[in-house]
Amino acid sequence: MADAAFAGRVVLITGAAGGFGGLLAARLAEAGAKLVLGDRDAAGLERRAANLRESGADVLAKPCDVTREAEVEALVAAAVSAFGRLDIAVNNAGATGAVKPLVETTEADLDFALAVNAKGVFFGVRHQIRQMLTQGGGAILNVSSLAGIGAGPRLAAYSAAKHAVIGITRTAAVEHARDNIRVNAICPYYSPTPLLSEGPLAGRADRLAAGSPMKRLPEPAEVVAAMIALISPDNSYVTGQALAVDGGISAY
Repeated sequence: MADAAFAGRVVLITGAAGGFGGLLAARLAEAGAKLVLGDRDAAGLERRAANLRESGADVLAKPCDVTREAEVEALVAAAVSAFGRLDIAVNNAGATGAVKPLVETTEADLDFALAVNAKGVFFGVRHQIRQMLTQGGGAILNVSSLAGIGAGPRLAAYSAAKHAVIGITRTAAVEHARDNIRVNAICPYYSPTPLLSEGPLAGRADRLAAGSPMKRLPEPAEVVAAMIALISPDNSYVTGQALAVDGGISAY
């Protein structure tokens, strides 16, 4: 991707070792962005960073568990220490957790889903905005899910957490619209990333694809293309949105 809008921009991405985060990092590296990558998988994160550095990218990688606010704050601080500012942040880290009916979902299941998917985004947005306020603006993208704007059968805890992401996104967007800080969310359908292929939903790809009007799942690159559109500095009047990338499911 050759997009001059990202050249020299400092971009922070959580959950960057693989999946959407890893692919987004690669695309932005091609565009000349300076990358700050976080993931709780320290080994996978370092492999990703090493590959990007070999291609000439300017990359800082720092292990980060988004359920721990101090680590999220430290990742933002590391970005500023290394590059002097934070232009764009993508709160991508997430986990599906338990797949079971709501009546069988435990408090522990709910706590896990909220900690990773909701609190992790909340911590990120809070500290990212604090930095962006000092520098005159920025853009934040939170990764929700189609289960964040509709029902998530057998994923009640996950769906609750991803709905919370939308609430955080819209609230932050309205509170900071005059501060030149844009905050949006993306709500993808299941895509063949490790979250689907290696998690509790493994083996259900064909069934999930049948639920889309397009009768297929989105390729990770298609989701990342939408992420890039939302964080682009050229897209300066879009804020507070939750964009579904779902092949038309939400149009029913």
